[in-house]
Amino acid sequence: MGILAELEDGMAELSTPMRVYVVAGRFTEPDPGLPELAARIRTLLAMIAADDAWRRFLPGYTPPSVPEICAALEAVETDGAASFLAQVAAVDLVWPSYRHLPVETAERAADRVVSLLGSTATWWTNHDAGCGAVNGLTPLFDSLLAGTDGEHFTLALQIADD
Repeated sequence: MGILAELEDGMAELSTPMRVYVVAGRFTEPDPGLPELAARIRTLLAMIAADDAWRRFLPGYTPPSVPEICAALEAVETDGAASFLAQVAAVDLVWPSYRHLPVETAERAADRVVSLLGSTATWWTNHDAGCGAVNGLTPLFDSLLAGTDGEHFTLALQIADD
């Protein structure tokens, strides 16, 4: 099994219908950077906005532009990426005592995904670690973690209406 298939399997374990959306893929552009990752995030946001489950909560919503998404992202240290990814997948944004997934399942899958991308991967979130604020990508509650090794990428976005 290749790395892309393993990333897709690992990310699929972190997905929860109508709450935690995930994507794993391979860039097609030569030497991709943050703008190419932001474009993939924008595509994911558009997919969520078109989902029947969320369309009514996002009337007239258009995902932010690639430059706006880039501006909303903060770097995450690689050594904190697995725990952050597990949290995005498992812990509800609005009701933190509620779990979308068992913590052990989320931690195992997140550890695997982070190890597949490797120690030189870059990780991004819409959370400002310094002050705890969230740069929302939607008008709802959302939490994103995106990672890339420069060839492959992973996205996990939890969304909640309240």
